[in-house]
Amino acid sequence: MSKLAGRKLYYTINAVAGLAIFFFGYDQGMMGGVNTSPDYVRVMKLGYSTYEGPSEGYVATITEPTRQGGIVSIYYFGTLLGCLMGGILGDRIGRIKTMVLGSLWVLFGAALQCSAQNIAWMCCARIINGIGTGYLNAIVPVWSAEVATHTSRGAFIASEFTLNIFGVVVAYWLEFGLGFIGDGTSQVRWRFPIAFQIVPVLAFMACLPMMPESPRWLIKMGRNAEAREILGRLRSEDGNIEAPQAVREYEDIIETVALEKEHASRNSYLSMFFGRNDGGLHIARRVQLSIWLQIVQEWVGIAAITVYAPTIFAEAGYGARKSQWLSGLNDITYMLSTLLAVVTIDRLGRRIGLWWGAVGQGISLILAGAFARLLKDHPEKASQYGGAAALFVFMYTAIFGATWLTIPWVYPTETFPLEVRAKGNAFGVFGWSIGNGWLTLLNPVMFNRIGENTLHVFGAINFLSIPMVWAFYPETANRTLEEMDYLFMSKSPFVWDEEENFRRMKEQAEEARLEGKTAAAAAPALPATPASEVVDVKEEK
Repeated sequence: MSKLAGRKLYYTINAVAGLAIFFFGYDQGMMGGVNTSPDYVRVMKLGYSTYEGPSEGYVATITEPTRQGGIVSIYYFGTLLGCLMGGILGDRIGRIKTMVLGSLWVLFGAALQCSAQNIAWMCCARIINGIGTGYLNAIVPVWSAEVATHTSRGAFIASEFTLNIFGVVVAYWLEFGLGFIGDGTSQVRWRFPIAFQIVPVLAFMACLPMMPESPRWLIKMGRNAEAREILGRLRSEDGNIEAPQAVREYEDIIETVALEKEHASRNSYLSMFFGRNDGGLHIARRVQLSIWLQIVQEWVGIAAITVYAPTIFAEAGYGARKSQWLSGLNDITYMLSTLLAVVTIDRLGRRIGLWWGAVGQGISLILAGAFARLLKDHPEKASQYGGAAALFVFMYTAIFGATWLTIPWVYPTETFPLEVRAKGNAFGVFGWSIGNGWLTLLNPVMFNRIGENTLHVFGAINFLSIPMVWAFYPETANRTLEEMDYLFMSKSPFVWDEEENFRRMKEQAEEARLEGKTAAAAAPALPATPASEVVDVKEEK
């Protein structure tokens, strides 16, 4: 890829990163179909299957939901471990090498999963697969953010999440089609979809050696010449290292790295979590913001809608096959809605996206729950109430895909100092793993006890998230990664104080830059000085 520069290089990096994000989406969506495969249910001893006629085939009935949920949720224990491991390695050996290692974990785990013969085997394979996914989730968004420009960083990562939901769509329809093979009891119905995840990961690994390393990581490691060359290729169409944007970004990174190296003792996870020796950069505050934004992302209801949507479709009077079709169409709507995020995430900003997303999602969940209740109370009006409930399910997933899907993943990649950015993003994945694993186990219990009122609970959480974002989450859109310290060096955790601190420090930085340029311009007017002495003066400075 040495000949690529400018937009061609930019889009190539975006596509390669998208392969990893596609795998991530596919891997998440895959287990939905695997869990309904009669042969999988038999092998894992989760229940039994009955023949429902030629149109439906064999349909699995789960009698061990806790065991089934455990197999799914243990994956998130793996992602939790993997993100912490990947965060450490990403800062030590670089983004590219860490992504290669993560891919190897995924390949090993996928091979074990698709050949599993019992539940213990499957659980071990899921943990290994999760570790690899944790590596990739911690590093791929960081790598993307570090090569993107500050004006399009959000759109750059958001476009990758279109591929993420495309992975969910591919998984769903692949498994839907495999259900028609024979009478639906074939091993291929669940073993092939698990094995298929190997394909995008192999393609991702094949491309990585040709991809540029993060210029920010290279500067941190003292490899400045390589970093300048990569910045030149990224910020100009002809690879010119003297391009104004490349030069300014290089100078900003150099200045920031010098500042951050003064506080190297804060680099461990414990130091970051408790804010030890952070030199007033308030790393612990950034850690909490990243963890809780990802936890709340799960608690705004996406996991609940994913679980309950098929039930709503079935109770609306749609047959099993038609309910499956509707679920698949809902996934396609979900994928297309992410394109709206690509357009709006940098234009409107992170905060507005989270606000309007929370309002729309909250209304959709409350109304979906209300119509689901009416559907139960008035089965004779199943078509009207069921159709309305289905409409709000579609509306919820579209709004989530346009807002809360992408922003909580973008935010942690932007807010941490360079020297701990990979570890910082790992805290975000840590929060996502906690939120996802927690709800994977809790959702079945909630729906069993309070039914459609579960949607009302998550609807209320959406509205509660609005003041949280307003008070504690400052805007990061259209600001360089090096400028984020200006926000978080504020002693106050409130957004209005952080914005004031940003304005003041930005003005001071611009004044210092102008003074430096003025001094440089005035230097030739001084009396002639031997070249050797000029060098000595610069070195003393």
